[in-house]
Amino acid sequence: MSQREVTPLASLGLQLGESPIWHPLEGRLYCVDIEGKSIWRFDPESLQAQEYPLDIKVGCLGLRSQGGFIIAGEYGLAIFDQATGELTPITDPEADRPDARFNDGAVGPSGHFWAGTMSTNNFESKLYRLDPDHKLQTMETGIGISNGIGWSPDRSTMYFTDSPRKVIYAYEYDQKVGEIANRRVWVDSSEETGVPDGLCVDQEGCVWSARWDGWRISCYDPLGQLMQELPMLVQRPTSCTFGGSDLKTLFITSAWTGLTQTELRQQPMAGDLFFAEGDTPGQETNLFLG
Repeated sequence: MSQREVTPLASLGLQLGESPIWHPLEGRLYCVDIEGKSIWRFDPESLQAQEYPLDIKVGCLGLRSQGGFIIAGEYGLAIFDQATGELTPITDPEADRPDARFNDGAVGPSGHFWAGTMSTNNFESKLYRLDPDHKLQTMETGIGISNGIGWSPDRSTMYFTDSPRKVIYAYEYDQKVGEIANRRVWVDSSEETGVPDGLCVDQEGCVWSARWDGWRISCYDPLGQLMQELPMLVQRPTSCTFGGSDLKTLFITSAWTGLTQTELRQQPMAGDLFFAEGDTPGQETNLFLG
């Protein structure tokens, strides 16, 4: 595996950029600005960006097989039609908790949408699975902040990040039914600087984990051993995904929320998009079947 080098891509100034996903049909990168209450569409070739303003904080999004997006945010789960800007609510399992909202999530290999919550009351959050028939299943409880989710290329393992605990868990994953079992700590970052945030998995089974407050992207081999680190020009990289025509470009989102004026002057590219080219491709984008 060759060493990637992170390069600035676009100055979007996202307050809390998150959930980058590659749209293979459009050849575009989508992401959210949670605090900015918007979804962004970006063309890496022309460097043109389009913003879809919303009235809610959206934590994450996934592509639907029928077109449009499945999203999760402060008012639960919904379908978003970017052509009309229409949001169609599905369900909000934590409507009785004003301190809680959905955070990160991803579409799994079996066409389910996995999304987890966060709140001001630590370790009371949950991980949910939205089935294609729009039934919602609770898959994990006692979470601090639900973050990066991904799957191994052979579909036998699901990775899930709990940021306050600074761990990435690994589960046995059954693709036929979309079930998880036998959680184990796969990476323990408690002795490292920065907090594990969003992640993605390449075709060789290596996991790329953004490190909030860590100024880097960390790459782990399939056994959970640190392989390489990509230094960042910003303190708060938030997530990453593979895209481009050959899926070999690693796109990275970042944030400026919570930084002091002094810190912002020292890192003027906080909140921008970045990329890193390499020789190992990522996996194709999964589609939500609901």
